[in-house]
Amino acid sequence: MPNFLLELFSEEIPARMQAKAEADLLKAVEAGLKAQGLSGADAQSFSGPRRLTVALSNVPERSADVSDERKGPKVGAPEKAVAGFLRGAGLDSIDQAEIRTDPKKGAYYVAVKQIPGRPADEIIAALIPEIVSKFHWPKSMRTGRGELRWVRPLQGIVCLLDDQIVAFEIDGLHSGNQTEGHRVHGRGPYTLTGLEDYRSQLEGPGHVRLSRADRRDTIAQQAEAVCREAGLELIEDAGLLEEVVGLAEWPSVVLGDMDPAFLELPPEVIQLSMRTHQKYFAVRDPETGKLAPHFVVVANLTAKDGGKAIAAGNRKVLSARLEDGRFFYQNDKKTGLEAMAPKLATIAFKEGLGTLADKVERVANLAQHVARAIGTDPELAARAARLAKADLTSEMVYEFPELQGVMGRYYALDAGEDARIADAIRDHYKPQGPSDRIPTEPASVALALADKLDTLVGFWAIDEKPTGSKDPFALRRAALGVVRISLENSLGLSFEDLLSAHWQAYFSAQATVQDVGVRSLSEFLEGRLSVALKDAGGRYDLVAAALAAESHLDGGVVYTRTVKRVEALADFLDNEDGVNLLSGYKRAANILKAEEKKSNAAFDGDVDAEQLQVKGEIDLHAALTQAEAAAHHAIQSEDFGAAMTALAGLRAPVDAFFEGEHSVMVNAEEAALRENRLRLLNRMRMAIHTVADFSQIEA
Repeated sequence: MPNFLLELFSEEIPARMQAKAEADLLKAVEAGLKAQGLSGADAQSFSGPRRLTVALSNVPERSADVSDERKGPKVGAPEKAVAGFLRGAGLDSIDQAEIRTDPKKGAYYVAVKQIPGRPADEIIAALIPEIVSKFHWPKSMRTGRGELRWVRPLQGIVCLLDDQIVAFEIDGLHSGNQTEGHRVHGRGPYTLTGLEDYRSQLEGPGHVRLSRADRRDTIAQQAEAVCREAGLELIEDAGLLEEVVGLAEWPSVVLGDMDPAFLELPPEVIQLSMRTHQKYFAVRDPETGKLAPHFVVVANLTAKDGGKAIAAGNRKVLSARLEDGRFFYQNDKKTGLEAMAPKLATIAFKEGLGTLADKVERVANLAQHVARAIGTDPELAARAARLAKADLTSEMVYEFPELQGVMGRYYALDAGEDARIADAIRDHYKPQGPSDRIPTEPASVALALADKLDTLVGFWAIDEKPTGSKDPFALRRAALGVVRISLENSLGLSFEDLLSAHWQAYFSAQATVQDVGVRSLSEFLEGRLSVALKDAGGRYDLVAAALAAESHLDGGVVYTRTVKRVEALADFLDNEDGVNLLSGYKRAANILKAEEKKSNAAFDGDVDAEQLQVKGEIDLHAALTQAEAAAHHAIQSEDFGAAMTALAGLRAPVDAFFEGEHSVMVNAEEAALRENRLRLLNRMRMAIHTVADFSQIEA
């Protein structure tokens, strides 16, 4: 069976789009061939700055013959029905149809059409133009030749079955068997006879490393080698590595140097300038751990002079960039952070939520409340809040928005502010993603929470909540930040009162609207907590059971306490006592649910001990009295494992209540007796609910 090779050759494809385009093209080709009855045994794909390639081995030479059957009307049906069947089936006469018999429906007509398989090259010649014409790019353009939209002008198409060209045309380009190699080291053209020849010629004289993995390994190994030889250490940057993989067909690493005077700049400025503008890797001195006056650049060729000219040219470009950075930095320091802050009044935050200056004042007020709640200095937190956004008006952050907060810290230290304030300014945006670290210093924690909570309350107040997959203001990220900061700093906080007070202070509304909004926001935060716990391996039903118990407490959910409940519950249900108590709970809950629905009443009154007659109910009542007291004491100290142990003592009395010689008939004929027994079951249910809502747990 022949091998299939497709290469789409174009002008430079943006690095960030290559990997996904490679995967999308492979998926489309495999799915298209499979739908036509052609499937290759092994599939490979490649992508680079100028090409997308798909290769499949052992493609069938033609698709299989198929038989298409169309069921028609009964024999003897009206002529009109028969005529319609003939037209639809493409038959000239009813004699061309088969007659089949069904025991129930009798004889009926069937049109059987034999469809012969098609040659693979014919199928591919129709499929590839369709895939290319419908291929999705985040951004695309027309080439001027026709209507095709492609990421950059498409310049050539290779399409082969073994060594034979599969002929078709796309937007004026005809498929063929020739491609180009590296622009400098081996342009070609190269005439191809298949995949192995494609690899051999391009990776040999063509000087093109086809595989992204090969280019990635080459860059990483060469970068480590040149740094080691110079006594330096590469600062790893996975994102930048992935980007430069898509910029060079024949990567060659060069170590360059820069003027050491630029090391006076904050290291973040140097690294960001290198990364963003020049795609350079920063390096450090392994002895001091500080940035070294060097950089690593990935060239797209092997220089005859060993890269000296490349290093010199890149030094000039980097110097110009860093000179701009130094100019911005010096100007900002002259202005000072406090003088920058008033400019925030000219920048709108969000319609309905005022300016950035308005937000700063709200955050400063809330930061004081949070600081008191976690036991740190409220005035320190408020001072940090009033300076936290000021660097947004700086020249440096205007040039490098990624440095917001980072530059504020430097400017605060330069002005003599307390280091705790400076660190809080830097950290208050964190975490900005699942892998980002969280603030841990108390002032930083207070400010980071206040900033996120103010944003959430504000957007809830103007009814701009996330919907479905849409979250343009990253409110889910803010909520998850609140959850992570709380959990990872072991903060025993409930946020509902803080949210309510903040809403009332700044977002005037009717009390009912405020209460509904705060409850909705609290549930949103609890949803993020649930996601975080499930991502960490918690069972979704146990998380729901713990949250349900928490939500009924005065003051609302405490995230750290919820985690303790989930952990204790998981341990409890991992043993026989827990499983059996859950079974007994379910039985009691089902009885209560049915009776509550029937009588439209809740059995939440006190149990009358005088009416207890059967040993099973007497023993359960006594066990409950003991378990409730022990569980209550354990819950007060948030020892939910001990609370579960106390409840485990109910297992035997619950079993005896429902089964055995001392079992109890709950639905007794005497109404007062029946109600008292239902109250006893409800008391058991409520005792268990103090730890977790077992109704949420799957048996």
